[in-house]
Amino acid sequence: MNPMIALNRDFFQLCWVVPDIHESMANWTEKAGVGPFFFFDTIPFKDANYRGKLDDLRGCTAAIAQAGELQIELVAQEDDRMTIFREVVPMGKTGFHHAALYSRNYEEQRDAYIKSGSPLAFEGDMMGSRTSWIDTVATLGFMVELVEANPVADMVFGKFREAAENWDGKDPVRTFG
Repeated sequence: MNPMIALNRDFFQLCWVVPDIHESMANWTEKAGVGPFFFFDTIPFKDANYRGKLDDLRGCTAAIAQAGELQIELVAQEDDRMTIFREVVPMGKTGFHHAALYSRNYEEQRDAYIKSGSPLAFEGDMMGSRTSWIDTVATLGFMVELVEANPVADMVFGKFREAAENWDGKDPVRTFG
């Protein structure tokens, strides 16, 4: 039996890299009714490693909204340096980047992907929790993000879900606080 079958397959988030995050948030809200989006003017990583080099993803912004059972994430990178985002989506383009898994057995899941032949592209600490992107582009056409389950993420993701429930269309872009 394929050992990957036993792993978590409950993807909770889909992410697109976009050239203009504000325009993309407006499009998702106007065309798909998704919102409100929570805008992050930085992606707060520390102790992060991108393919063997330190990289904190500076110059990248993100926005996340809950849409039913899925989170929709939008990421914009302001420069053309190579990152996990530029590897998949060229500057100035919009494209699907990753599907994310919320992992209660982070190391086991990460190591299973690596042993199956998908290299670790990025790993770092976000708000006290490990997060990584596994390079599954050659086999799946996108990266897989693993987010280590933790109380801070539970709280943040709960706020996204709560805001989306019974959302009346007002205040379509918010900051987290």
